Amino acid sequence: MASRATSAQRRLARTYAAVNVGSFRISAMIMGETENGDLQVLGSGHRASAGIKRGYVTDMGAASHAIRDAVERAEKSANTPVRSVWIACAGAGLASHVVAVDIEIGGRRIEDEDVEALLVEAQDMIQPDGRKVLHAQPAHYTLDGAHGVANPRGLHAERLGVDIHVMLADGAPVRNLTEAVQNAHLEVEGVVAAPLAAGHACLTPEERELGVALVEIGADITNVAVFAGGMLLGLHAIPMGSGSITDAIASSFGIRRSQAERLKCVAGSAVASPSDHRELIPVSGPQELGGEGGEGGAPVGPLARGADDKNRIVRAELIAVVTQQLSVLTGEVGKALKTMGFAGARAGQVVLTGGGAELAGMADFMQGALGQPVRLGRPPQLTGMPEAHHAPGFATLAGLCLYAADDPVDIRAVGTRRAGVYKAFTRESGIMALLTRLFRALKEYF
Repeated sequence: MASRATSAQRRLARTYAAVNVGSFRISAMIMGETENGDLQVLGSGHRASAGIKRGYVTDMGAASHAIRDAVERAEKSANTPVRSVWIACAGAGLASHVVAVDIEIGGRRIEDEDVEALLVEAQDMIQPDGRKVLHAQPAHYTLDGAHGVANPRGLHAERLGVDIHVMLADGAPVRNLTEAVQNAHLEVEGVVAAPLAAGHACLTPEERELGVALVEIGADITNVAVFAGGMLLGLHAIPMGSGSITDAIASSFGIRRSQAERLKCVAGSAVASPSDHRELIPVSGPQELGGEGGEGGAPVGPLARGADDKNRIVRAELIAVVTQQLSVLTGEVGKALKTMGFAGARAGQVVLTGGGAELAGMADFMQGALGQPVRLGRPPQLTGMPEAHHAPGFATLAGLCLYAADDPVDIRAVGTRRAGVYKAFTRESGIMALLTRLFRALKEYF
């Protein structure tokens, strides 16, 4: 068995590791790419979040500990140590815009040097305005104003142009997130905007080309992104998510947040049914019940507001609280789509992802509220991926690994030797980075 495992490891050409730092959950995944380009999940791990609120680091020590814990679980699952990780950024004031630039070709055949000259020219067009540039990627090229050219090399044109997708973020929150990962004894391979990572996992190339809206519902924030022409054209963040539903349940019934979260996940739904008025659901979990064995005993602690003597509430009342909050969220999503021009005659497919999308009936509720076709967005079922991770809540995590494997061009590295030097440096310093990590861990624990 050990020899077969070692043989499988040898067939891997590259390994990618990713961490999704969310407000509800911090998850990590290690993915391998074989010599023939196939991807397989080697291991994954997750744990409850700590020190993170609305995508921002609020407690550096707690966040670093939680990140390290999640990564160590993934390492144990994969039986593979990692030195560096890709991380997703969901907050930090993400903003997206497109920069168009073109150069004179004179009707001759386009060569590699022309494409590089165009991308170098585009570098001067990026205006970050004091913010941090996360991505500056060529989406597609234009020949004499005609859009949709994927590869202009070998073609003739008078003018060659390109549309550059630029993703910006506030610098300080990104630095805090990066430092939290570094304090967990890991190097940061790259920071990816969460909507881009989720889009890599959930959207087909055809959807991104024709036009699609991606709604990622996290615990504290909902990102609404519009893709068209193969790139992300608009982005809007809504400061509420699935955690808002949990808080509303806790407030309405006067119960603990942990109880409200369990009720939402176990019995909550976005769609009501006639039987809801006859169904009683226990507020307390099995571990909270008194009596022998912890099962079927009297409830421990105060009764929920409106509950019977066994601390049970009518399911219809729970559904009413859930749908009320969803109506508010969906209204904000609709406003965001309208602002970005993805409404009315220009409306199209909406893809729903993120942990909040896993609530029963969520897609049906949003489809009825928006009046647009809505489907759930899940990551592809990769080899080795646990069935539980083939869910909307793990789309961004899987998308980070897929993004890393795709290795998209960033125009800031064009015309320099930065990318090659960086990769060489990473290989040469790998052992030193591992020793540094070990030293830091020993110093912290002993």
